[in-house]
Amino acid sequence: MEFEAVIGLEVHAQLLTDTKIFCSCKNRFGDSPNTNVCPVCLGMPGSLPVLNRKAVEYAVKAAIALNCKINSSSIFARKHYFYPDLPKAYQITQYELPFAEHGWIEIENGDGTKKRIRIRRIHMEEDAGKTLHGDSFDQNSYVDLNRAGTPLVEIVSEPDISSPEEARLYMQKLRDILVWIGVNDGNLEEGSLRCDANISIRPEGSDKLGTRAEIKNVNSFRFIQKAIEYEIGRQIKLVKGGGEVVQETRLYDSQKNITKTMRTKEEAEDYRYFPEPDLPPLIIDSQWLDSIKESLPTLPDEVRGRFVKDYSLTSYDASVLVRDRKLAEFFEETVSSYSGEPKKAANFIISDFLGILNEEKKELSDASVKAEDIAELLLLVDKGVVSLRVAKEDILPEMVKFGGKPEEIVKKKGLIQISDESELINIVKKALVKNEKAVEQYRSGDEKKKTKAVKFLIGQVMKETRGKANPKILNDLIPKVLDETE
Repeated sequence: MEFEAVIGLEVHAQLLTDTKIFCSCKNRFGDSPNTNVCPVCLGMPGSLPVLNRKAVEYAVKAAIALNCKINSSSIFARKHYFYPDLPKAYQITQYELPFAEHGWIEIENGDGTKKRIRIRRIHMEEDAGKTLHGDSFDQNSYVDLNRAGTPLVEIVSEPDISSPEEARLYMQKLRDILVWIGVNDGNLEEGSLRCDANISIRPEGSDKLGTRAEIKNVNSFRFIQKAIEYEIGRQIKLVKGGGEVVQETRLYDSQKNITKTMRTKEEAEDYRYFPEPDLPPLIIDSQWLDSIKESLPTLPDEVRGRFVKDYSLTSYDASVLVRDRKLAEFFEETVSSYSGEPKKAANFIISDFLGILNEEKKELSDASVKAEDIAELLLLVDKGVVSLRVAKEDILPEMVKFGGKPEEIVKKKGLIQISDESELINIVKKALVKNEKAVEQYRSGDEKKKTKAVKFLIGQVMKETRGKANPKILNDLIPKVLDETE
């Protein structure tokens, strides 16, 4: 019997507000433990929550961007469970009446096919604190409550995901949208975006759902895919061996690439949900909703389509550029200052500029390079002032590391391209003397060998001139010199 997987994801996204969801404590990662706390987020008796308006605005933005229906009225609830980093022993969340439902996003598989993944609901809630466990030399556990009360949205998909790859693509798409609209920083390592995966298997073609296991708090795209791959294999092996899948919560061990039991899965009644008595219903009136809609930027899918249509980019290049809103804006600013092919600008930004930023461990916002600087550098290449190789290997790294305008760097480092034929002829003749085998190969008469020899000699001249020789002129000049000196 063949089996198929049924997968649904629950994604927790922290909202980028200045303060927490129910109090005025700072919402900030990395501060000293237990410094951003107050009686409200510590769960002190008599303290009362006050809902953060900005958190609601950001949550609504996320729901609109994910094509959800916004409910005009929703209710907060108490979800009861005990854990050392949950001070109140309950979490304020939404249960029966969430603020948003019935959304969807579209993913594109590696073969170019598209699939719509439905979103069942989005609800607001507060995050718990964080428990830190000591190493082999320290057997203690420590509780940091700075994160307690951080505003979250939980985005719950329908079980429409059929493979580990689709789960990864869904999570990446979700992350790109939330970062694009400015409500989440997309940092999985710091835990501001986390994923719980519900996985079950069933006989291929069946419409009956199997017993699901939940993998808790996976914090990287690669691990999401690998954890689900393992869990599907585990369940199939278990069922084929005559066993049964039990409903439970599991953890993913990335070092061993396995999932392991954490606890038996709770049902909704185990949490003893009831309406939060200290918060009134959340009312989102139509006027406020319209103003939030108007404040949203054009979304990534629309921008990507425009890049393909207006700039003749490939779908892949356009997708890379729209993963980051600032990068997409940087590309458009470059194109507006550059009279050449937009495709050339896209290639240079994606392959070279982003590569150097990555090597230097810099974000786009950290670099002093402006879009107009990239346009100026590309124009210098187009005019033949510098070669593309020099632009990539000498000028661009200098711009990223130390700043400065392309023309200034060219003059300071003496990088102007050599296009004078008489000067190049002398350099070519010296290269021919040093590379007799390539000369013999050219003179063998075989066209393939001739082409190979010319390419090799161009490389030698470029090496000799540190990339400053004009390769277009060399392509014609080297055969000419070889034929004349035969």
